[in-house]
Amino acid sequence: MKPIRKAVLPVAGLGTRFLPATKAVPKEMLTVVDRPVVQHVVDEAREAGIEHFIFVTGRGKAVIEDHFDVAFELDRMLQERGKDAAYQELKRDLPAAGQTSFTRQQAPLGLGHAVWCAREIVGDEPFAVLLPDMLSRGCMQQMLSAYERHGGNVIAVEEVKPDETHQYGIVGVGETFGQTFEINGMVEKPKAGTAPSNFIISGRYILQPEIFDILAHGEKGAGGEIQLTDAMIKLAQEQQFFGMRYEGRTYDTGSKLGFLTANIAYALERKDLSEPLKAEIARLLSEHQA
Repeated sequence: MKPIRKAVLPVAGLGTRFLPATKAVPKEMLTVVDRPVVQHVVDEAREAGIEHFIFVTGRGKAVIEDHFDVAFELDRMLQERGKDAAYQELKRDLPAAGQTSFTRQQAPLGLGHAVWCAREIVGDEPFAVLLPDMLSRGCMQQMLSAYERHGGNVIAVEEVKPDETHQYGIVGVGETFGQTFEINGMVEKPKAGTAPSNFIISGRYILQPEIFDILAHGEKGAGGEIQLTDAMIKLAQEQQFFGMRYEGRTYDTGSKLGFLTANIAYALERKDLSEPLKAEIARLLSEHQA
């Protein structure tokens, strides 16, 4: 069983849910407290042991590549002004030379197409996919533990209310092994009342390289796009898929409410921000209730 060394991050999305903020700034570079969303996702993967990050970008996303590069002028200024703590933090955040790769998705053809664009860099080995909109701290570490137990393909899942299942990709639940279970079916946005469970696909995947052969056919699904879920359904006819119940909370920073909630949640965990923020929240609530 080959280890998981590489992670694909599809960052070519246009961020239309956040216009006009994302007209000139990639949605992945919007900050949760003081770190870009994409940095939080990379932090999660690095802590789990991922070694190589493959960013599938598009036009107007060059700033993401710059973010994960050395900024010589900034580094020099911080050193000259004695701001060593800030300088050391930037160094810690930076992946080592050769640990990042960037490739272009030249047209918005869907998540499946974005993953397929990384095929030459991934090569013939299993890999992770992390959707940069979804902040799920510790999820990739849990995913790798599940992969070490079962092998195959692993999908992070979370429960939602039954009346919300039509909004998501849903998996069917087979034999259960504690935190994980065998997936016996998948469906993208099922009609109300027809979902096989209330476990949604939540934005973290471990996939075998054979998925690229399926994606290469370019078959379009929902919305006229090449859907990753459709390719996984076909791969599941030949390989095992396991669901991993994520023990934690995911914040969908691609939605306005999820983005705001993530900022509050992450700030409340900071010793320098927690108490002042609680006071500000209480003051705002009091003003709005008056």
